[in-house]
Amino acid sequence: MRKPVTLAVTLAAGLSVAAALAAFHLVFEIPAGLPSEAQAQTSQPSRSQTPPPPTVTVARPVRREIVEWREFAGRFEPSAAVEIRGRVAGHLASIDVEDGALVEAGQLLFTIDPRPYRAALDEARAQLASATAQVELADLELNRAEQLVSSNAVSQSTLDQRRQQKKAADAARALAEATLSRAGIDLGFTQVRAPFAGRISNRRLDIGALVSDGAILTTLVALDPLYFVFDISEQDLLAYRQAAESGTLPLLYGRRIAVEARGQADRDWPHKGTIDFVDNRLEAGAGTLRARAVIANAGDAVIPGQFGRVRLPFSGAYPAMLVPETALITDQADRAVFTVAEDGTVASTRIQLGPRQSDGLRIVRGGLDPEDRVVVGGLMRVRPGQKVTAQVADAAPRAAALAPTAASPAN
Repeated sequence: MRKPVTLAVTLAAGLSVAAALAAFHLVFEIPAGLPSEAQAQTSQPSRSQTPPPPTVTVARPVRREIVEWREFAGRFEPSAAVEIRGRVAGHLASIDVEDGALVEAGQLLFTIDPRPYRAALDEARAQLASATAQVELADLELNRAEQLVSSNAVSQSTLDQRRQQKKAADAARALAEATLSRAGIDLGFTQVRAPFAGRISNRRLDIGALVSDGAILTTLVALDPLYFVFDISEQDLLAYRQAAESGTLPLLYGRRIAVEARGQADRDWPHKGTIDFVDNRLEAGAGTLRARAVIANAGDAVIPGQFGRVRLPFSGAYPAMLVPETALITDQADRAVFTVAEDGTVASTRIQLGPRQSDGLRIVRGGLDPEDRVVVGGLMRVRPGQKVTAQVADAAPRAAALAPTAASPAN
């Protein structure tokens, strides 16, 4: 009897498990439309397909004849600057120019009351006339004494006195002439005139004020030409001397170095000039050499005191290869560019750089061939060894479009 009971229990347990499986299938029934396992395995290859290579812009290096320039910061200064001071004392009679006006050389600026000095001039003239009369009288008496001494009508002592009187009269006349000249100079100093052309500042005294001898009345600065004063580092000095010794540049102290200057708001280099002074020693603390250029300033385009930049040629004209500044990358301690081979493979090419040009291009001294295709656009999308699609462009216009303005020059 035990075997039938055991069989019945086993059958009942099997039926219970089947019922539980059926219920589970009903609760967790797979929604319609979802892919089955076979379908998922079939669609898996389509998801893992390789994306297309990124597109980048490439250009060949620009080749042209250039001159290497180096820029230096400095300040525009007047070529002449003076304080206009009164050279005689007196009351200020008139102000003959407006504050801040442009003046010409010799133009009347101020007038000090001339009446006391005109009177002193008349007095000096009268003294000169009196001294001249005394000279004439001394001449007559000396001539008479010389005629009478031969006949012993006058003594030799009298003749000596007449000669001394003549010398004293001549000295008195010379003194009167000097006094007259000084009086005329003082009268001329009552008219204060501009020593050179330029622009004056505001007046320091008003009409009626007492002008003491040496009192400042205003200041005057020359505007054309201007000086541009700047400092050359010792490294730049050695580089220029090396280039000058090769014969491609004039000597530093030859005063024939042509320069170009610009203000902070200028986009190009509108001001031309030449270096006219280089100091005779380096500054011990800074290690720089003071230099000065004479810059033409027609139309008063630059105001003295403005900051600006000047550039000097550091080479003669030679053919060079250039790439855009924006195409440069850093490869550890070196500078490099991305180049694209004919099969579209990207490579990092290390290069040796020269100075930067004003149009956003950079001189390449070595490491690059003229036919290399340099990545100039899309650098963030590529890496060495990657395949890319290259679109050819011209490097020069692209660099010029991305070049910074004069308001924010690159270092």
